Amino acid sequence: MRGAARASRSVQRATATSSAIAASATATSLADICTVDKVNAALPANGTIPGIDLLPSYTTASVVYPSNSTSSSSSMGMGGPGASAAITVEYCAVTLAYTHDGKDLVNLKYAFPTPSDFKKRFYVAGGGGYQLNAVSTGGLTYGAASGATDGGYDAFNYSFLDKVLLANGTLNWDGINMFGWQALGEMTQVGQHVAKNIYGLEEQSKLYTYFEGCSDGGREGMSQVQRWGELYDGVVAGAPAFRFAQQQVLHVFPPEVEKTLGYYPPPCALAKIVNATIEACDPLDGRTDGVISRTDLCMLNYNLSSTIGMSYYCAAESASSGFPGARMRKRQQGLPSGGSSTGTSVAQNGTVNANDVAVAQAIYDGLFNSKGERAYLSWQIGSSLSDAETTYNSTTGEYQLDIQATGGEYITRFIQLVNSTNLANLDGVSYDTLVDWMSTGLARYNTTLQTTYTDLSAFRNHGGKLLHYHGESDPSVPAASSVHYWQAIHSLYSGGRTDEKSLNELAEWYQLYLVPGAAHCSTNTLQPGPYPQNNMNTIIDWVEKGVQPTALNATVSSGTYANETQWLCQWPSRPLWKNSSHFDCVTDEESMQTWTYSFPAFDVTVN
Repeated sequence: MRGAARASRSVQRATATSSAIAASATATSLADICTVDKVNAALPANGTIPGIDLLPSYTTASVVYPSNSTSSSSSMGMGGPGASAAITVEYCAVTLAYTHDGKDLVNLKYAFPTPSDFKKRFYVAGGGGYQLNAVSTGGLTYGAASGATDGGYDAFNYSFLDKVLLANGTLNWDGINMFGWQALGEMTQVGQHVAKNIYGLEEQSKLYTYFEGCSDGGREGMSQVQRWGELYDGVVAGAPAFRFAQQQVLHVFPPEVEKTLGYYPPPCALAKIVNATIEACDPLDGRTDGVISRTDLCMLNYNLSSTIGMSYYCAAESASSGFPGARMRKRQQGLPSGGSSTGTSVAQNGTVNANDVAVAQAIYDGLFNSKGERAYLSWQIGSSLSDAETTYNSTTGEYQLDIQATGGEYITRFIQLVNSTNLANLDGVSYDTLVDWMSTGLARYNTTLQTTYTDLSAFRNHGGKLLHYHGESDPSVPAASSVHYWQAIHSLYSGGRTDEKSLNELAEWYQLYLVPGAAHCSTNTLQPGPYPQNNMNTIIDWVEKGVQPTALNATVSSGTYANETQWLCQWPSRPLWKNSSHFDCVTDEESMQTWTYSFPAFDVTVN
């Protein structure tokens, strides 16, 4: 504590050195700004940001020169294009540290572009999975200073899964808050102060601040909109992993369906059902292009039972995989696999039967408790059933249960409070058990990881713009979860009105786009549809030039219509092709109802 107090006095003296900041105002090169003294002089005085004390003795600053290397913001590039671009410009790499009343140590990284490249922007990239973004250079592409935080729990080297428990039964509540929402807001505040001071901007000068992320990075973006709305001018949030309580347990729902029905389908049978569904529902949107652009019409008009009797064949293959289901996910969705253990699948040859269809139908229908009350929504019809992948037992010659670790480890660590990487089995587990786990998570993490606050007034009043997108055939985070949150926001800010005026008013600051056929934060090898390519350019134009988007620019990456540009429909309108080259954005009540859910299995409203 005495060290922190000395550090506080040191920073206050440093920030009082007006000559250092004045010199920055005329800085023309990195050499002018990239020194420890200049950075410490640019730190905010302790007390400026409530609750934190900067520690100038930890500051480092060095010029980094261009390289051909590529630095990714997260394990799956969830931070966005700018967060994983090759470094082609020199920049000033800075490390800082602060403490909360001397009780912890939070490490920060920043990248500051040369003064001539700086466009008065600050950029924050989201992470993925259970990880904060560990790379600070994402903003350089956009002429922005940018940063990253270790959250006080060494997030630069560890997943939060490794840090959520202090010991069996003891939660790391400080870490939960930091991972959930706090760390990024504090890093952004420090970065904004330093950027303004180091480049010699006036206190009232505008520093445009942006966030970009997908998956948990999308959830992190939403956490910033909800908790630090006054800090951000533009946020791009893709496939946000809202509702940790429901979302993470949902990954265990497919194997529970199989266990409850007493049937473990060959993965190839489920793949056949998915592919046949895509083929049958593809034309319903008005164009046959291998993409279900209207999963709502598919839900209304297609019966999975029509796949019964269809033959399937999958050749034997081996794959490196560090998590259950990776081989199937990689094959069906184009997602990268990871890990080092090697497994082999046997050739699968057969016909789809009624049991295969029953499993698929139950999964697409979603989770209900034993009273028949809905507990949560599910993946859109035609999405890959990767969480339902079973494992072949070469000894018994049968397929058996495979619990997806993303959900299993959440349950063991966050719900059962046991330091284990997965559920050993589902013995004694029922649909009611899954609902109970969701209820526990909802109560325990409602103010931290659930990330469903609907009061966005600070963000809206600040003039913030929110661009929210989601792959319609996402097999990890259901697209309907994004629609559900949009509906909650629309209801709050429109008084329940659905007229054109209320929709236009919301679209002035918050827009949602569903991406036809797209998977989780990526294109989909099963459906060669469009994917947004220029989200940051779109949000920058919206924020800085007042160019409000009416559609979202997306490009088809493969298939018959490769390289075609599509302007995606803004929710709640939906695409309906008039011919092979033109679609209209339309609305109809019956289709909209397929996207509307309530969850009576819980006694509280789930936004």
